[in-house]
Amino acid sequence: MQEVPMAADKTRIAEQFIQSIPHARALGMSIEEIGDGYARIAMPYDPRLIGDPQTGVIHGGAVSALMDTCGGACVMSHPDAPGGTATIDLRIDYMRAARPGQTILAEARCTHITRTVAFVRATAFDDDRENPVATATGAFTVEQPR
Repeated sequence: MQEVPMAADKTRIAEQFIQSIPHARALGMSIEEIGDGYARIAMPYDPRLIGDPQTGVIHGGAVSALMDTCGGACVMSHPDAPGGTATIDLRIDYMRAARPGQTILAEARCTHITRTVAFVRATAFDDDRENPVATATGAFTVEQPR
């Protein structure tokens, strides 16, 4: 019988995973909350991430990287996901531009998990939580321990 990591261990592993991803570090991502198939990650406003110099709006690619990373982190923290994960599919619907100068937060929750696939829903927002920047649905691998 294989030993499944405890929740605290899985949280630590997910945090280490995020910090080991070069683009997550470059984008300034930090985990605000994680556990039991849920993750919230912050990405602070940074002028290096601006996609439109005239408006100061953060590039959509940075937002998609945030949502993808948050989705992976929530899968890694799920009690039924014993190993790592990789993105299979991610659909992002952009609703509006994030307001310049504001931190963007992503929240992701694992809505269903099988032995091999985890299904995730995520939302990105700035200070206006009622008016999302983007939403996403995705499928991620559930890697079994070797």
